Amino acid sequence: MPGKDPFDEGAGSLLHQPKAVWATAGASVVAFMGIGLVDPILPSIAKGLEATPSQVSLLFTSYFLITAVAMLVTGFVSSRIGGRKTLLLGLALVVVFAALSGTSSSVGELVGFRAGWGLGNALFVSTALAVIVGAAAGGSAAAILLYESALGLGMACGPLVGALLGNASWRYPFFGTAVLMAIGFLCITAFLKEQPRPAKKTSLLDPVKALGHGGLASVATSAFFYNYSFFTILAFTPFVLDMTPYRSGAVFFAWGLLLAVFSVLVAPRLQARFGSLKVVGGSLVLLAVDLLVLGYGDHTAAIVCTILSGAFIGMNNTVYTELALGVSDAPRPVASAGYNFVRWFAAAAAPFLAPKIEEWSDVHIPFVVAAATAVIGALVVRVRRTALTHEAEELEPRHATEDGVSAFAG
Repeated sequence: MPGKDPFDEGAGSLLHQPKAVWATAGASVVAFMGIGLVDPILPSIAKGLEATPSQVSLLFTSYFLITAVAMLVTGFVSSRIGGRKTLLLGLALVVVFAALSGTSSSVGELVGFRAGWGLGNALFVSTALAVIVGAAAGGSAAAILLYESALGLGMACGPLVGALLGNASWRYPFFGTAVLMAIGFLCITAFLKEQPRPAKKTSLLDPVKALGHGGLASVATSAFFYNYSFFTILAFTPFVLDMTPYRSGAVFFAWGLLLAVFSVLVAPRLQARFGSLKVVGGSLVLLAVDLLVLGYGDHTAAIVCTILSGAFIGMNNTVYTELALGVSDAPRPVASAGYNFVRWFAAAAAPFLAPKIEEWSDVHIPFVVAAATAVIGALVVRVRRTALTHEAEELEPRHATEDGVSAFAG
């Protein structure tokens, strides 16, 4: 609600929520940890399995490729079996495939297990916000802020946990994730009751049909190019930094903290002052500059620019989420699924292509390409600004009555 502080004391405040909400939010933290968990240990995995950087980067490619395709399935599943069962199914898959990842004897096995992990994570995170909104006290504002906080905390803690456990063995972070998700499974089983199912079941093609809306298609296209830049940093930079798991984990922990702060606290204030399109356009241009300095600077500059990129990524994540959920008249879950279906293909492509581009040229060029895709993302926003001007303002009253899923789900 406008003017209401979700941190205010009272039964509906952010900090006064049912156990079901905290159980789901806690599991969400661990789910988002899984994205950056392998960052500090990528070089260790390469050495342990005698694999090249391009082979190890497939850990991200398989994960996000399955995540992208799964976006067409999650709404179909949750609208038929309910939110609680969808969460538990996703958690169960993550527990199984994270544990199997730790037993891998080859990079091919590990890539395959990460694909199964991606399916479980997609089922979980694409449903978590809808469940939190349905179970939370104080309306959707506090629930969404709690979910975004869980997202930021997970993205920050993933590299740190990966470093702490991975310093002993690259296998331990995978086993640790399996244990934490198993605890989340038990908490949701104990505290979360089944949520009401949607009145209308979602078909597999609904997200694709939603992309027929010019505004949503424009957001998805811009986010596609942005995600290529984002995941070049996340998946390729650890090889460039070439640091111990502890040092690499510290760098990406600081990166994740900036991502969380700028996503939850800074981006909304900048949006209120300058508008969403100016914020995302300016942030993408700054990200492009940051990538060029990262690619051509010395080792210290690379560390600083890696951490600084978290600020731009945090702002972009928040703005893209709101644009995707508010620019069209499609229901939130359907719009989010269509948007994620497009953009996660770039998250799958970047980890594979960046090492290949280095092999074909030199270590600088992958960052030049990533900077170019960030600029293209900004140009799409600029050229298609008319289609994006409706944003969430006209559609907010309708969306406020719907269960939603985060456009960042994944």
